Amino acid sequence: MTKKYLITLTTDEREGLTGLVSAGKRSALTITRAGILLKADQADGGPAWDDTSIAEALDCGLRTVERVRQRFVERGLEPALGRKPQDRPSRQRKFDGAAEARLIALACSAPPEGRARWTLKLLADKLVELEMFEAVSDETVRRVLKKTSCSRTARSSG
Repeated sequence: MTKKYLITLTTDEREGLTGLVSAGKRSALTITRAGILLKADQADGGPAWDDTSIAEALDCGLRTVERVRQRFVERGLEPALGRKPQDRPSRQRKFDGAAEARLIALACSAPPEGRARWTLKLLADKLVELEMFEAVSDETVRRVLKKTSCSRTARSSG
């Protein structure tokens, strides 16, 4: 069967991929994809293995080999080695810079009457009360506050 996407590597690309595979300092996904390109190379008497042999040798799926070939031919070396970017992110971020600053300011302010300190649930409820969000979970508040270097809801930061 004639292959639609033929891999022909330049000498520099072949040396770079060989170094990448032999060093073993990259992710397993990247190393596997580099191995696929090396084994599929048809330039200058390269191995030119068929997809089934490559999949068996590198312990990956046949479809993976086909996709790596296609991505290399259509987009180039770097996109073939890396992950495909999402067409659209799973969901939009709730907190932008201004909302994060407002949350941190709120967490640093005096706690509500009858409370010793802010809890994550209290902060989430207060953000909804201030009409910053329609709804926000305490877990989202925790993740935003975790990015700061100290715990804003603890009694002391020491």
